[in-house]
Amino acid sequence: MSLALRSPDACPALVLNADFRPLSYFPLSLWSWQDTLKAVFLDRVDVVAQYDTKVHSAKFEMRLPSVVSLKSYVSHSRAPAFTRFNVFLRDSFTCQYCGSTARDNLTFDHVKPRSQGGRTTWENIVAACSGCNIRKGGRTPREAKMFPAREPQRPTMFELNERGRAFPPHYLHESWQDFLYWDCELEP
Repeated sequence: MSLALRSPDACPALVLNADFRPLSYFPLSLWSWQDTLKAVFLDRVDVVAQYDTKVHSAKFEMRLPSVVSLKSYVSHSRAPAFTRFNVFLRDSFTCQYCGSTARDNLTFDHVKPRSQGGRTTWENIVAACSGCNIRKGGRTPREAKMFPAREPQRPTMFELNERGRAFPPHYLHESWQDFLYWDCELEP
């Protein structure tokens, strides 16, 4: 396949659930143009909006989809995976001890230290900058006189999606505007 106007690689598709909400906000649910076309041809999605960019073969031409919606609803009722990224997202990429938002300096801290039997669970891990993590060391919050801003708990997928809305991506195509709810300028 070849292209017209701009590279297809610059044309990701926003993927909406069957209820026309993004599958996720952070990271934003985007598919490559190849995955999008495969889903279109397998009749798994409806095309909601298109780019001006076209792909074609000797006998076929098609404008690339910019927004697609799934034909079958994907439930978000499952518990989110415990990952470093999801812990940071739950805590809004903010140190729970000092409030720093320096993302490149973020680690996670066991509220009850592992050396004292603390486990690696949603309820015992918080985002912490490396300085606070080192300062707290192997002590409890009471021993270190350092208390997390929020009590750590297991988030729901809905809560993580809502948190993700606070972090819009650097690129948003204008055709996505009706489906995303950020206050920022959109690129053409």
